[in-house]
Amino acid sequence: KLINFSIDLPGGELPVMLNKQLYGWTIENMFKNAIDAMKGRGDLSIVITRDTSYAKVLISDTGKGIPKSKFHSIFEPGFTTKKRGWGLGLSLAKRIIEEYHDGRVSVLKSEIDKGTTMQISLKLI
Repeated sequence: KLINFSIDLPGGELPVMLNKQLYGWTIENMFKNAIDAMKGRGDLSIVITRDTSYAKVLISDTGKGIPKSKFHSIFEPGFTTKKRGWGLGLSLAKRIIEEYHDGRVSVLKSEIDKGTTMQISLKLI
């Protein structure tokens, strides 16, 4: 009740190679991270777009944000800012997208105390 969810999907199909279970876990993990960053209150959106080569999934939150200096280290195994957890979620998500889906995961943008947008890029087939 405290989170406003929104989704924006393109018309038509976006053919990509996808393992539904692994991809589903990745999206779930990224949503959980976003909800944690917002302390359970805020706006969470998913926007799916395409360009000539990729389907792009943008997951945006209104959480605490990530310092630019940490954009790459958040994907390292063991990195966490939480009191609980192992710091494996984003490193595993990145590995799943890159190694199993031949895609990319990155921080598209982030502002402290305003939020973060993560991007998953999957090659169109």
